[in-house]
Amino acid sequence: MADIIDGKAFAAGLRERIARQVGSLQQQHDLTPGLAVVLVGEDPASQVYVRNKGRQTTEAGMHSWEHRLDASTSEAELLRLVDQLNRDPAVNGILVQLPLPEQINAEEVLAAIDPDKDVDGFHTVNVGRLWTGVPGLVPCTPLGCSMLLADHLGDLSGKHAVVVGRSNIVGKPMAALLLRANATVEIAHSRTADLAAEVRRADIVIAAVGRPRMIQGDWLKPGATVIDVGINRIEGEEGKTRLVGDVDFDSAREVAGAITPVPGGVGPMTIACLLNNTLEATCRQNGVDIPDA
Repeated sequence: MADIIDGKAFAAGLRERIARQVGSLQQQHDLTPGLAVVLVGEDPASQVYVRNKGRQTTEAGMHSWEHRLDASTSEAELLRLVDQLNRDPAVNGILVQLPLPEQINAEEVLAAIDPDKDVDGFHTVNVGRLWTGVPGLVPCTPLGCSMLLADHLGDLSGKHAVVVGRSNIVGKPMAALLLRANATVEIAHSRTADLAAEVRRADIVIAAVGRPRMIQGDWLKPGATVIDVGINRIEGEEGKTRLVGDVDFDSAREVAGAITPVPGGVGPMTIACLLNNTLEATCRQNGVDIPDA
């Protein structure tokens, strides 16, 4: 039976560490990190997410600003707000919540964010920094996955890792982080020939394909470490919905050495890593070292 990798507990510890570092930053340099989150429209999931971000930012001792814009907001209006936030020295991190309404080109908006304030790590400059090994801001979910792996496995050198999924948000940056950790990395996806056979070779499986319970227990190498990034809402008993991952948890737990649950695995790490990125961005912008915890 696999060990359960408790992302909720790890994220809570990470947030506590960040709060201590923020306190030290205030005492030593009179600096308080500031995060501005922009939400356009009324997407219910985004509203919950933004509310949680605001609460956890404040709890970490940081400044938090929320800019809620009407769903009819034009791209030009949003770009003007981004430019204003870029020029505001109190704002160290900028996050524009996705998805955006159809009249707004998300790529144009993300490209307009100052790369040094891009705490989502989506700007092409930060993508380039990640792949070339230059310090930069890393997408939050892959960063959280890498922290959980390092905590559970320690040194990843020589491990064979298979990333199932090739998105710009998770799959590709996850592969780059694994390479940085000296793992041997394979990116697979829904069109990979004999995907099960590829997954079965892996010491580490990162599931980020967006298909509920796609990866079965008999796909796994015995003892593999499984990080399930998937968050899929399915019909449960009595007409109620519930969340499941991209991995069939029950069958995978019988084979894997360790696995993240859904919920309670990778999910809580995302906002914690957003706070981590905001702290890092603040220190970089002000030319100071990140304080010890």
